[in-house]
Amino acid sequence: MTQRVALVTGAMGGLGTAICQALAKAGHKVVAAYHPQFDKKEEWLKEQEAAGFKNFIPVPGDVADLASVQAMAVEAEQKAGPIDILVNNAGITRDKMFKGMEREQWDAVINTNLSSLFNVTKQVSAKMADRGWGRIINISSVNGVKGQAGQTNYSAAKAGVIGFTKALAQELAAKGVTVNAIAPGYVATKMVTAIREDILKGIIDSVPVKRLAKPEEIGFAVVFLADELSGFTTGATLNINGGLHYQ
Repeated sequence: MTQRVALVTGAMGGLGTAICQALAKAGHKVVAAYHPQFDKKEEWLKEQEAAGFKNFIPVPGDVADLASVQAMAVEAEQKAGPIDILVNNAGITRDKMFKGMEREQWDAVINTNLSSLFNVTKQVSAKMADRGWGRIINISSVNGVKGQAGQTNYSAAKAGVIGFTKALAQELAAKGVTVNAIAPGYVATKMVTAIREDILKGIIDSVPVKRLAKPEEIGFAVVFLADELSGFTTGATLNINGGLHYQ
């Protein structure tokens, strides 16, 4: 297998960590992008080293800020080489029923979860096309597919991720670059498992397989889409939600 350089945004969160580990296990060199204000970088790196992942390359960058992302991409290429695999994973929530939602809550989610795809992908996609090989994997959500009350901002952004994926896939299909999305359901990250017990039970009961996804299951899907043999898969959305919703 050819070793590729993978850049993962939101790398130090629960899902990002699983994605970084899965890509490393598959033999890739992993650049772990994190927000400049994230203050647990060293702790995260020590945890990864203790788990056997000693070679992650951390780079700071605010995905909602174009200038910050440009600097991040330059640093990533200087430290790791040209980016072959991009995983647009960074995301936030600012949940509120639309009646009470403030414009700041709307903008924060749209900028981080959707506009970030422009900011980050812009730095690598043309170079991938010039080299004739690339994998762009965008993390959407089941709520971008079906919608969710209290998440008009998040659902709009994650639906936009899917539209972005389909359109860019068509632009890059003849260039050896695939563009795909993953729409996870509820994943057993620390943030989700910290939800109040009765609410969490209600969520699990709503999922036909009666459990949360393991972060590793999403990481496995990323590795599949990043593989050499996935070159005929582009413009697709993998719905990994335990049967919660069918397109």
